[in-house]
Amino acid sequence: MKAMKPHLPQEEKTLEATPRTEPTPRRASHHHRQFEVMGAHPTDRGTWFTVWAPNARAVGVIGSFNHWHCEPLFRLDDGSGQWSGFVEGAHSGQCYKFRIQDAHGHWMDKADPYGYRMELPPNTASQIWDLSYEWGDQEWMRTRGARQGHHTAISIYEVHLGSWQREEDGRFLNYREMAHRLATHCHNMGFTHVELMPITEHPFYGSWGYQTTGYFAATSRYGTPQDLMAFVDTLHQQGIGVFLDWVPSHFPADPHALARFDGTALYEHEDPRRGFHPEWNSLIFNYGRFEVRDFLISNAIFWLEKYHFDGLRVDAVASMLYLDYARRHGEWIPNEQGGNQNHDAVGFLQDLNTSVYGQFPDVHMIAEESTAWPAVSRPVDWGGLGFGMKWNMGWMNDTLRYMLRPHFYRHWHGDDARFSAVYAFHENFILPFSHDEVVYGKGSLVAKQPGDDWQRFAGLRNLYGYMWGHPGKKLLFMGCEFAQLEEWHHERTLDWHLWARPNHAGIARWISDLNAAYRQLPALHGHDFDAEGFSWLPCEHHESTILTFVRRGRPGEGEVVVICNMTPEPRQALRVAMPEAGTWHEILNSDAVFYGGSGVGNLGRVQATAHAVGGWPASALVTVPPLGTVMLSNRPIATSDTEQGAPHARQ
Repeated sequence: MKAMKPHLPQEEKTLEATPRTEPTPRRASHHHRQFEVMGAHPTDRGTWFTVWAPNARAVGVIGSFNHWHCEPLFRLDDGSGQWSGFVEGAHSGQCYKFRIQDAHGHWMDKADPYGYRMELPPNTASQIWDLSYEWGDQEWMRTRGARQGHHTAISIYEVHLGSWQREEDGRFLNYREMAHRLATHCHNMGFTHVELMPITEHPFYGSWGYQTTGYFAATSRYGTPQDLMAFVDTLHQQGIGVFLDWVPSHFPADPHALARFDGTALYEHEDPRRGFHPEWNSLIFNYGRFEVRDFLISNAIFWLEKYHFDGLRVDAVASMLYLDYARRHGEWIPNEQGGNQNHDAVGFLQDLNTSVYGQFPDVHMIAEESTAWPAVSRPVDWGGLGFGMKWNMGWMNDTLRYMLRPHFYRHWHGDDARFSAVYAFHENFILPFSHDEVVYGKGSLVAKQPGDDWQRFAGLRNLYGYMWGHPGKKLLFMGCEFAQLEEWHHERTLDWHLWARPNHAGIARWISDLNAAYRQLPALHGHDFDAEGFSWLPCEHHESTILTFVRRGRPGEGEVVVICNMTPEPRQALRVAMPEAGTWHEILNSDAVFYGGSGVGNLGRVQATAHAVGGWPASALVTVPPLGTVMLSNRPIATSDTEQGAPHARQ
């Protein structure tokens, strides 16, 4: 077929298409690198524009390069539904939109779904942009697989860039400015990774980035695409990985974006029972359409390749897997077998993970999935969804429910704290205390703790001690590392002045030392996903509010015994089963005065003897402080890097 010239409205007919003096761009097919062809691609003489609008009657491009008059594009003759054209003189930095006429003759102006940059909200135009950048993180990229493998320590600091820190007058920091501050902070606190809440372009700042309109555009609020690249580059050069929160589950209905892009339900479903998300008032991608799947998978690969992100945290996977998610009876359509599983979404997620890991075997695909869907983090050829890791929402909910209870009542609810061990190794879990736990009236983590002021801070240190001892990688939301008092709000920065208060500074020192022990002791991270690395330990007399367990490394790497007292009553001479007799070093004690505690402890070590308890060959008499966590190791921890937060016995 011959390429068709679009029919333009009468006032636009005087504009003729630029002759094809440039080579015809390679046409996109069913592949996962659509960003190489779609969107705007500048050359020395102008810019190629390509857009998918199969049901449009006519398509053109408008922009600052043609005084916002329509320059027609031509429908490709390959049946792809794509329109393309070259505009001479259009160059990087100029704004543009696609002007689309639907089948009924109505004209719409749409931002580019593949646009690399967008105007600063509330403006909505796309910008032509060249993504060239000279990277300096070659050493990180070369060693990334070894740095963030499943058997390594991964401790993640979740950040919302707009409210982590700001200028004194309230203005946002640039990506580059935040990079240096954040790298220093993470280095001092011992976090191995940063996870950014979504930074894809979003018109409503209060959506925190979860209502994405520019899937290929880093938000302009904090700078240019190159500024974001420099952000990632800086953290990498400081030895810190960067994950990106990514939202393929839904998108907003803003008229300038993806919704009814060519006048039809192109990216979404036509039927609202499948295409509208009632809980978030947004639209749901049609995962059964290969063009939509290619758009999303291409987007995932784009961020990993162009911006060197080390993994994607995939938001709201449960909402994708279930057709009846957040819907009442009659508001959803069953699948072909009459069930509620979304087979198209399952296929998409499997294709997504297969494609990503095929190109980037050293990254992480992380699922935020809150149900008991099986094998989320198991390979696709095993029947799994193919993710590398999954947030452990069950552990988070059970643990916080337990910690919210007054100390006296915890005696009857020990299963809340212990149940996670039943399924801890069914998936490759991350233990998350994320932004979702400190918003919408839930209060901060320290405010959730019962008791007086001293008990609340002791309880928070105890909670973190239990978390860092428990199998699974770690994730903590910003502010929680120094006991932010108020719950998080996106319109204000964190209360950094709290660091001047002893209790808050003590929490920060505790987190720093927990991270140091977690990194240095293989027993605390080497078997995070393996049942061989964990066992409960009994006490001579059962104590329902004392949690005792052992973490193991590989042969020769030592073991760590973790003891958590969930009440304000100190326990003297508590006989605890031990894996072997000998000297056990008290490497961490959350009640040390250094952290704001009362100084109850074991003077740096305990001696285990061949006094069998509960089938274990040895035991020791341990003093467990009030609302305290004690960690004992048969392998002394190195103190040569104390300046960087290496823990040692402090009382």
